[in-house]
Amino acid sequence: MAKLMKGNEAIAEAAIRAGCRAYFGYPITPQNEIPDYMAKWLPPSGGVFLQAESEVAAINMVYGAGGAGARVMTSSSSPGISLMQEGLSYIACAEIPCVVVNMVRSGPGLGGILPAQSDYFQATKGGGHGDYHMLVLAPSTVQEAVDMTYEAFELADKYRNPVMILGDGLLGQMMESVSLPPAMPTPKAPSWATTGSQKGKPRIINSLYIEGDVMERRIQRIFEKYALMEQHETRWEKYYTEGAKILLTAYGSTARIAKTAVQKAQSEGIPVGLFRPISLYPFPYKELRQAALGIKTILTVEMSMGQMVEDVRLSVEGASPVVFYGRTGGMVPTPGEILQEIRRVWQGVA
Repeated sequence: MAKLMKGNEAIAEAAIRAGCRAYFGYPITPQNEIPDYMAKWLPPSGGVFLQAESEVAAINMVYGAGGAGARVMTSSSSPGISLMQEGLSYIACAEIPCVVVNMVRSGPGLGGILPAQSDYFQATKGGGHGDYHMLVLAPSTVQEAVDMTYEAFELADKYRNPVMILGDGLLGQMMESVSLPPAMPTPKAPSWATTGSQKGKPRIINSLYIEGDVMERRIQRIFEKYALMEQHETRWEKYYTEGAKILLTAYGSTARIAKTAVQKAQSEGIPVGLFRPISLYPFPYKELRQAALGIKTILTVEMSMGQMVEDVRLSVEGASPVVFYGRTGGMVPTPGEILQEIRRVWQGVA
């Protein structure tokens, strides 16, 4: 049965239904409804909620609970995620599954509480130190946020890797009708977890490898997982791309706004379509390159000064010119603004 829910609350409910039994976090706007919801509803579901003294403490609690085999989640917004980067690097090296939600706000610095997409580099290129990646999913609707949160726990366990849901203040605060997935039973602790059996050698989880050759082998093994992610977990959406001469690229909330601009441009006879990356890591390089065949110009739209646009340029390898339009500081591009950019690009290629 469909239910009207705010994005943040829907994510929290989806996490509980996905078997999340430990949540550690620290309040920051615009994601505060997630810990608020977890504080109320996770303990009655048999889970543990704890407000940490900081985001640094929260991510290390995630490390410990995940290492003990619990399905665990944290959430924050941009400056808070920045404080978690060292812990996330440790978690990735130690191969601990967990889910991290980032409802992005404007920056740099403390910034503001309005929505932005300026954490793309941090999320997809490894914001902490060393060679590692998180699997990053970018929903554009509350229903997608629910579905991706539910799935994120499965992906985290599958690859023993942190998975990030990258949203923004707009997605977290909007209310939409959603269909919630069925609740799954609490998963048992996996065989690799420190909780282990009473027999045999103690299970040790670590991210410290002093010998260079040992560290290298560890990193190479982790990157074998990333190759599998690129092979099996790349996700994207194409919208009106058949016969298009202009191709918009956008993700998350901005892609949703761009769809309206595409519809308006189509009604004016402008052959424009939209390619929406859904997995930001792994990025759909090959799929975008294929979609760009025959395209005169690619217009990338973001709520930033331009971050995903670099991956778009890498995808097409110079086969099509790539131009950029962005709003920043918490300003959200309107369908009319994007339509104006489409018209400008069309005048140059028609």
